[in-house]
Amino acid sequence: MPGGVRTWAPVGETPLLRCKLTRDHYSVISAITPTGEFYMAMQTTAYDSAAVIAFLEQLQSAIEGKLLIIWDGATIHRSQAIKDFLAAGAAARIWLERLPGYAPHLNPDEGIWHYLKHVELRNVCCHDLRQLKQELTAAVERLSAKPEIIIGCFAALDDYKKST
Repeated sequence: MPGGVRTWAPVGETPLLRCKLTRDHYSVISAITPTGEFYMAMQTTAYDSAAVIAFLEQLQSAIEGKLLIIWDGATIHRSQAIKDFLAAGAAARIWLERLPGYAPHLNPDEGIWHYLKHVELRNVCCHDLRQLKQELTAAVERLSAKPEIIIGCFAALDDYKKST
């Protein structure tokens, strides 16, 4: 079963996972480094400019030197608050590079989320937000113990560039 998942059910019956559907969710923002570090923040509300700026400040505190931030074209990334934050001095350390909407495969962080969703969190069905937070936190801890996975996402980008 390439790419598939095995489960158990009576012969001839499709297996079902039952879970309560709600609008409860986590919004997550993350960053990776070419040396295999992973940074993440999550909250139960949608990210606004202030929360994105707080995450950028967290990165500035955690990582020395200049930061290249690669992100998609979401409107929040182009907000006036972000522009003001950069103009107030953050631009001395932070360079923002926007990817075109048609090119998520050029963002190495997308590879990390693919790995988290399809490997570390495969077949996870949570009962509530508390359990989801526990599962995601545990998955991130497992990923952080494997910096070669993170580094590999940068290598996959290099391989892609060579093939085009």
